Order: sequence, then C-alpha cells, then structure tokens
Amino acid sequence: MSQAKGYAAHDATSPLVPWSFERREPRPDDVAIDILYCGVCHSDLHFAKDDWGIAAYPVVPGHEIVGRVTGVGSEVGNFKEGDLVGVGCMVDSCRHCQACNDGLEQYCAEGFVMTYGSPDRHDGSLTQGGYSDKVTVSERFVLRMPEGIDLKSAAPLLCAGITTYSPLKHYGVRPGHKVGVIGMGGLGHMGVKLAKALGAEVTLFTRSQSKVDEAKSNGADHVVVSTDDAQMAAVAETFDFMLDTVPVQHDVNPYLQALKYDGTHILVGQLQPLEPAVMGANLIFRRRVLAGSLIGGIAETQEVLDFCAEKGITCDVEMIDIKDINTAWERMQKGDVRYRFVIDMASLKDAG
Repeated sequence: MSQAKGYAAHDATSPLVPWSFERREPRPDDVAIDILYCGVCHSDLHFAKDDWGIAAYPVVPGHEIVGRVTGVGSEVGNFKEGDLVGVGCMVDSCRHCQACNDGLEQYCAEGFVMTYGSPDRHDGSLTQGGYSDKVTVSERFVLRMPEGIDLKSAAPLLCAGITTYSPLKHYGVRPGHKVGVIGMGGLGHMGVKLAKALGAEVTLFTRSQSKVDEAKSNGADHVVVSTDDAQMAAVAETFDFMLDTVPVQHDVNPYLQALKYDGTHILVGQLQPLEPAVMGANLIFRRRVLAGSLIGGIAETQEVLDFCAEKGITCDVEMIDIKDINTAWERMQKGDVRYRFVIDMASLKDAG
C-alpha cells in the first residue's frame, strides 16, 4: 500500500476536507499514476451530497484525471513510466459480458466500477477519485494522452467530452445534418464544438439571451432562445438530432416538435423522471426517437481524445487550487463557471 493525500467528503452535508488514505500497490495489470490535473464535474457534487442516494463515505471525488505514469505491473504492455495518461469515469467492469466484449464497458451487465464510490471487484475496498495526488488503475481503463494535447483542458474530455461525442458518433452525425444542442454548460459547449467538428450545422438552444454571443464564439451557427415562443415556432420540424445536456427536469416536448420526422432526441444529462410527461403524439406522428446515452467505452474515449487533439478542440476551463474546491462547488451550483473547473494538483502539496 502507498500513502495518498486528497480532499474527501465524509458525509452529505459537510465540506470537502484534506484526507490521507491508502492506495493499493499495483496488481500485475495495474498502472500507478501521479495526478497532474483533475476536472470538476457536477456529478462529483451530486455524489458527495448523496443526491442520488448511492453515496458511500468517506469519498474522494474526481473522474476527469490526467497524470503521469510512475510504475506499472508485470503484465502491463501498453504503458511505461513517464507516459502521460488519463482516467475517466470507470476503472473496471466485468470484462466478459456482451457490452464489455463490444467495448461498451459503460453498459456492463454487472455494472461498471466507478472511479470513486464503488466497491473494487477484487478486494471490495471503496474506489477513490482524482481530487488526490495519485491513483492506481487497471491498464484496460487507462487512456493515452495524444501528443500535443493541452493536458489541463483535456481533463474534462474524459467526461464532458466523451458524454457528448459518443451519441453524436453512435447516431452517425455527419456533414449535412442539423443538430440542436440544448444547454450551454460544460456538456453543452463541448457538444457544440464536437458536432461542428463532425460537419453538422449546429444550433444552440438556451433559456438565456446572455448566452447567445458565447454560444457563437464556441462555434454555434445559430442560437435559439427557447423561452421565446416565436423563435421556437420558427424552427419547428427542422433538426435531425437534439443533444439534450440539461441535467434537471425540463419539458422535452417543445424540442421534440423541433425535430424532423425520423429525428432523434438524445438525453445525456437528466436522470430523473421526465416531467411534464412526453406527449406520445410528438413521437408517433413523426416517427421520432427519444433516446439516452451514457459516457462512452474506453476505446471510444481514446477516440475522442485523439479526435480533439487532431482538430485542436479544447474544453474551456478555469484553473483552481485544491484549497478552493468548496468555493468552486458553490460557484458551480450557481452556474458561475465557463465551463469547467480543473484542479491543479500541484496545489495539493501546499494545502492543509
């Protein structure tokens, strides 16, 4: 075992505090990593506050990890000491079900092992995430950082990037398609950039007039203020796809009406029941599809890293010190970040 330092939540109501804990020694297929940067995802806050009713404590959040390899197990063949690597939302799965065999570990029949807050499949210990100085992960769930990629802004690609890229690729978005992206947060701004890079004509849907200029600066061809009935009426039956990044309950019916026949509305943010109810007529009369998508498999996550490096796509980030994480969470709850906080883990050495 090796001693690690991080920031942890010890219950659902207390702030994150410094915490020392143990990381396992590398197993034969493990990669040991010193963490350089870790993105701050809204899911970190939801889990730590037990909003989903699945939290286990103490827990070190963080699943957008970029670091440097410090050691490898005896069976590791793809990584060596000094390599720059990433770890996303998963650190293990059953590895033998159909989904895992198809490279879709996020849909593992036995449930994937989350980067934090999940029992390890081998020893039952609770996984701990990237708000820490080091991590040990099976080689199968480690990503290679492409040459030339900006490491700080690459961290959120491991969640926000793959969450938006995977459905765009799965449903075959290509030049000539019209894609609507709903919401201009961490996921939404990546959805705009990625859909545009895939050749689509991209429209950002936002409730706020203040987001119009920043949406266009991120590559949106058009912006629709969804609270304006006239603007929504003007785009009825226009789009091939809707990428819905909104994480809270909202009415999807107006967006379904903006789809062409055979159009697809893809949920990537909302886990709660759909309220108000979906009108069946909005699906049946135009053969529309209401779909969902969860992050992406490991091979596809490597693909999005390589794609972003090739296309020069970055996530817009604000760098913070670990000591400021609780303030960052407060700001994130208010939507006061453009668009992802990333922790510089060098700051952990100076933290209390």
